[in-house]
Amino acid sequence: MQNRDMPLPVSGRWWRAGAIAIPYAWLLLFFLAPFLLVFKISVADPVVGQPPFTALFPGGGSGLVHISWDNYRFLFEDNLYPVSYLKSVQIAFVSTLLCLLLGYPLAYAIARARHPWRNVLLMLVILPFWTSFLLRVYAWMGVLSDHGLVNNLLLWLGVIERPLKILYTDLAVYLGILYSYLPFMVLPLYASLERLDPDLHDAAEDLGAGPLTVFRDITLPMSLPGIIAGSLLVFIPAIGEFVIPSLMGGLDSLMIGRTLYEEFFSNRDWPMSAAVATVLLLILVLPIMVFQRYQVRERAGVQ
Repeated sequence: MQNRDMPLPVSGRWWRAGAIAIPYAWLLLFFLAPFLLVFKISVADPVVGQPPFTALFPGGGSGLVHISWDNYRFLFEDNLYPVSYLKSVQIAFVSTLLCLLLGYPLAYAIARARHPWRNVLLMLVILPFWTSFLLRVYAWMGVLSDHGLVNNLLLWLGVIERPLKILYTDLAVYLGILYSYLPFMVLPLYASLERLDPDLHDAAEDLGAGPLTVFRDITLPMSLPGIIAGSLLVFIPAIGEFVIPSLMGGLDSLMIGRTLYEEFFSNRDWPMSAAVATVLLLILVLPIMVFQRYQVRERAGVQ
């Protein structure tokens, strides 16, 4: 057996360097390079032409670099953008919390189901992905409309006398995000809960712990990695969601994805939309950094 302290041979070092370089090259090509391009556009000025922004290095051989921070300054001067950011964070946070409250018992039930039924339940969770995302959103529009399934059922039961206004409200946006992103919460939670040893629960119950105590002291702490991973998988795409707020939300459901679309396609203000996208990316980096810090602490605790 080879000692870890012994230096690797030259071929082994080359293989390790190559394996490490592949993900870094992937990030460099598909993340850093597009981000730098977007950031370059965000410090330009809008012009009428093709492309609709000024060049970073103007002609004339002066060698000067043209950088304008007016787009970022305007982000804090116009209330439209702070409201869009706050609205996006609010909807994404509440939607993530709803997915967690609904997805945790669902994942726990799947993890505790018998093996033949477990695969069937998992298939039912991922079954909506077999249908187009846009088609599912349109289906929910039909369900939540004034003469849709929900209102017709409530009218038939006599609960209401006139149709409820559900579509084109924040409630419809929450329902759309909850339905669309719930599998992203259930699957990481299931992966964590499925690894729990049932003997731990039996031992705790034999020692006199009640069901709530077992859940609080054993199940919940050991499933925390799945909670964090599922929350990030829901929160990050939900904060930049465009289709659901545009089709199911009203004028008050002004999320940042919708604002980006208006700036980019309707106003043709590419520098402003690039600045909005850059700030959005910085907001999304914060929860990722928190998750990475938690992983480092967890690994240090295990070691």
